[in-house]
Amino acid sequence: MRYQRTALFLGGLACLAVFFGLMWHSHRRSGAELFDRGRTNFKAGAYDDAITALNEAIRIDPNNAKAYHYRGWSYERKDDYDRALEDYTAAIRLDPNYSDAHNSRGVVYYEKGEWDLAIADYDKAIRLDPKYADAFHNRGLAFRRKRDLDRAIEDFSTAIELKPRDFDSWYDRGVTYFRKGDYDSAVYDLSEAVRLNPKSALAYEKRGGAYFKRGDLDLAVADLTEAIGLDPHYARAYFARGAIYRRQGQLARSKTDLDKARELDPSFDAK
Repeated sequence: MRYQRTALFLGGLACLAVFFGLMWHSHRRSGAELFDRGRTNFKAGAYDDAITALNEAIRIDPNNAKAYHYRGWSYERKDDYDRALEDYTAAIRLDPNYSDAHNSRGVVYYEKGEWDLAIADYDKAIRLDPKYADAFHNRGLAFRRKRDLDRAIEDFSTAIELKPRDFDSWYDRGVTYFRKGDYDSAVYDLSEAVRLNPKSALAYEKRGGAYFKRGDLDLAVADLTEAIGLDPHYARAYFARGAIYRRQGQLARSKTDLDKARELDPSFDAK
């Protein structure tokens, strides 16, 4: 009889183990499904829906570093940098070797104007993944904001080596060369940026500025005209083309462009 009671007891324990095992697997599965839903919503640009799903994923599994990262990313896209920072920090606390989380937190520090903290996070991301092109690009932006143009160019160059078709790195290196007064290199890089993204009004406008600095006024006008064609509300492109027309003695065209620039952006009234 004692054996029977023991057997019944052990059988009950076995049933409980199976029950809790099933509950645990269901728990994990539902957390994973919510994470996948949150990630899918994030990629679709539905950031509020992503946050809702990821809130539940984190409630079920508070050790899911990726869920914190994606929720932080969603907050960042909504310009809620404080919450994004909290989530990226949580992701890093859970997984100190999470290079994407370090890069993302660096972006938030950059947006908040904390360049040194941004660089420290980019440094960590690069140490964890020496081929992380986006981290090199982002660190280059931070160095440029600190007016360390040589180190910015070095980072943009590395990003281009790792990711040769990256429009942003070509564009930003071109802009940095422009700020250094190296207009030939600026034209070269911005030409590659235009080739990679021929619909970028910004790239045409910046290359037009480099042509202007080189004294190639006709090429500058052609690029600014292209920029305006791509973005008819681009006040700075109208203003720059109007200034060139004035230098060329085309006063009627100059007045038309300058008036348009001031109509689109009243701040040009003071210029």
